Amino acid sequence: MDPLPNPAPLASKLRNTLVRYHSIGDGEWRLAKKTVSALRSFAVRAPQESVGHRYKAQGVVEDVTNRIVAHIRPGPYRLDWDSLMTSMDIMETFEENCCVMRYTTAGQLWNIIAPREFVDFSYTTSYEDGLLTCGISLDYGEVRPNFVRGFNHPCGWFCIPLKDSPGHSLLTGYIQTELRGMLPQSAVDTAMSSTLVNFYSDLKKALKTDKQ
Repeated sequence: MDPLPNPAPLASKLRNTLVRYHSIGDGEWRLAKKTVSALRSFAVRAPQESVGHRYKAQGVVEDVTNRIVAHIRPGPYRLDWDSLMTSMDIMETFEENCCVMRYTTAGQLWNIIAPREFVDFSYTTSYEDGLLTCGISLDYGEVRPNFVRGFNHPCGWFCIPLKDSPGHSLLTGYIQTELRGMLPQSAVDTAMSSTLVNFYSDLKKALKTDKQ
């Protein structure tokens, strides 16, 4: 188990990596799934990396940036609405916008993909007129029984207000997860596409419910 890293340089490197992903044009992504709810989901294999795919998901969410990010980042809301997440613990807090969290996910595809556990460094910061909340997995803490420890490469969500549509935000996510275990890539692709679509759907329902 590695010691906890210095949070400041890790946060800066993580932010720079996500900004680089965000600068890649749509033409460099392969369309993997498109839904009728203004969600576009993409996938790409990064040529310099050997593990899995990096996924991009993008959609318009009817709410202001701060509320959307408050529901996504580690905190009191996420576990209430995210249907994939089964538990979440804050293991270390460096400052208000920076922590280490451990969370578990449910089995997927009739449990072909067994429950997973992740330990992530999480960082939330400003980006242009909106916010970026991002994370990366750490080798920290003991693995819980009955779980496979997965690994998240740099991941994050950009949430930018739409100037032409007040009260709406463009939410763009970049996900590259190494589930580990003996899994065919086709099963991982199917699970990730469904997970990202459900993420937006669950999030939109939660935001609407919390307003009532």
